[in-house]
Amino acid sequence: MPTTQAEMMPIEIAYATPQAQSIIAMHVSAGTTAQQAVMQSGIALQYPEISLDQLVLGIFGKRIAAETILKAMDRVEIYRPLLANPKEARRQRAAAKNGKQSRNP
Repeated sequence: MPTTQAEMMPIEIAYATPQAQSIIAMHVSAGTTAQQAVMQSGIALQYPEISLDQLVLGIFGKRIAAETILKAMDRVEIYRPLLANPKEARRQRAAAKNGKQSRNP
């Protein structure tokens, strides 16, 4: 049986790189998972670096499982892998700052 417009719910798929941000507004049927929505959006065609089998997803900044069932108005965010460990980067900045201060009395 075909899905009627009344059975569809609005969601968004979001992905960002340092150069660009994409938000795709779409409608999905009730019971659609986050992973299914990402696949249906076609965003991986725009950004080939997105690995559909290794998705790290969130809804409004909160990490979720790919199998999470979506609700109306959810914004599914696709997260990129971290380039550096945040704790290590903070340590390196602190060490650099301390090193500069000790040279300039």
